[in-house]
Amino acid sequence: MKRYKIKRNDTVKVIAGKDKGKTGKVLRFVAKEDRVVVEGVNMGKKAVKKRRQNEQGGIIEVEAPIHISNVSAVNKSGERTKVGYSRDKEQKKVRVARKNGEAL
Repeated sequence: MKRYKIKRNDTVKVIAGKDKGKTGKVLRFVAKEDRVVVEGVNMGKKAVKKRRQNEQGGIIEVEAPIHISNVSAVNKSGERTKVGYSRDKEQKKVRVARKNGEAL
């Protein structure tokens, strides 16, 4: 199984494709296809059928998966960075931004 440094709830920036430059939070991870679903990115339309009496059917916009190679992690100041690992004071493994060393 492959290991990825981008996890759920990380803030990422799209670096390629039609939504290049947009940032968002990772909502879901599709490991089999090497894809992530990012909040507000790669929006597509989906037809939804009315299921219950008080529910409304129609066409809604949903986020579609985007390949993980097209996104990059973002540190707290909003710039792109690679993800690394280091040990904190209690010797716990912590994910850090490679650019400035702050914890993600």
